[in-house]
Formats: sequence, structure tokens, C-alpha cells
Amino acid sequence: MEQGGLSCLIVSRRGLRVRKPVIAGNWKMHMTCADARSYMSVYLPLIEETPNDRHLVIAPPFTALSTLADITRDTKLELSSQNVHWENKGAYTAEISPSMLTEHKVRYAIVGHSEPRKYFSESDEQINLRAKSAQSNGLIPIVCVGESDQQREMGEAERVIRRQVEQGLEGMNTNQLIVAYEPIWAIGTGKTCEANEANRICGLIRGWVGSSELIVQYGGSVKPDNIDELMTMSDIDGVLVGGASLDPKNFARISNYSLN
Repeated sequence: MEQGGLSCLIVSRRGLRVRKPVIAGNWKMHMTCADARSYMSVYLPLIEETPNDRHLVIAPPFTALSTLADITRDTKLELSSQNVHWENKGAYTAEISPSMLTEHKVRYAIVGHSEPRKYFSESDEQINLRAKSAQSNGLIPIVCVGESDQQREMGEAERVIRRQVEQGLEGMNTNQLIVAYEPIWAIGTGKTCEANEANRICGLIRGWVGSSELIVQYGGSVKPDNIDELMTMSDIDGVLVGGASLDPKNFARISNYSLN
């Protein structure tokens, strides 16, 4: 991938220009540096033959970024952070700046995940600041949006997601970011949004943003046994994987999805 850019279009076998999927694993608060090294000893050999028609990304804890920057050099795997602050330095205890990330060859930054939204009360305004900070410093923000079970049951899903999209992406270059649709009720629950419904929401997001080239991922209990179906959907351009990315063989299977 080019420095500071997202190569989002590829040419299909039919000669059509299509969006290039991004397969990303979010380790959350898992994996020491030793664990990360052990993981990569299994995972990296399994992606040596992975087609170049997709981006492969891992978001480890901040402590493992330096370790993985060395291990993944000259491989197909790119690195993401799990968050980023909107300032390059300052009195922001427990935060991490864009320059601290780019120093370790990080290319992406997850922002707006449902867990910091829930546990740390992150607002759409803060998420927008984080995403802009990432983008202005050459990182590709992965902006997460999604509704709760209660919001879906009340028929509020589309309104909630559209608000998150419009406020979270305000003033941004939509050609240099990714949106991840992660229904909160499907994260870590074993429940997966039906592929057709996930595809419908991803299509709505692209329409609201107004960019046919926008990469829209799906996230929420993605597993080896549902990845192939998800990736056949017309508006799903990859996945943001949580629990299944903690097993190198499972994540390799997801990385090596097949459309056949």
C-alpha cells in the first residue's frame, strides 16, 4: 500500500474496476509481545499464497505494535492501531498520538468502536476528531458504526447509523477512509447479522456518504464458516474481525476467503 493512501480499486477478471476488500483483525486487549510472535509464526506462512486482491490488516494492542512492525516487514500484512488521539502530543494520559503510530509503520487506525463508545462514552464529535487526526497524518481511519439490539427492535437502526456516519465523517476525505458496520448486538455474542441484511446496511452507508468507491466492511461474529457468504455480497468490502482473529488458523481461513 502506498504511504498515506488506500489502494481501493482493483481490476476483476471481467475487466471491471471494483473495490479492494480489507480483511482486518482486532485483537482488542489480548496478546503480549510473546503471544504476538507466536501467533505470527503460524499465521504468516498461511498467507504467503493469499491473492493480492485484498488488504490484510491486524490491530494489536499498542504494546505489540513495535514487535509486529519488525515481524511483518516485507509481508502482506499491514498494521492498524485500535485508536488514535486528535493531538500529536500533550497531557492526554493513556492516549496515543498519530506520530507515535506512524513511527511503527502503522497504516490504519480503528476509531468509534462500540466498546469505547459504550465504556468510555465516546461521542460522534470525538470520533470525528480522531478520524480527522488519523487522516491528516497519513493513516487510514476505520470508522465503526452500528446499532444496539434495542435500537434495532425499535426500528431506529437506520436513523442511528446515519447519524453516526454523518457526524463521524463530517469534513473528511471519503476516498481515504473505511467505514465498518458493526451491529452492537452481533459483537462477541455469536449472533451474526444475516448476510443480505448486512449487505443492505452497507449499501445504505455508501449511499449516505455519496461515494461509490467507499470501502464498507462488516463486523460482528465473523467466523471461518460465514466469511465466504459475506464476501459474495455486493456491498460488503471486507470484514473487521474480533474473537476469530485471535486464532491464527481461523484468521488465516478468513484472510483466504474464497468466492468460488
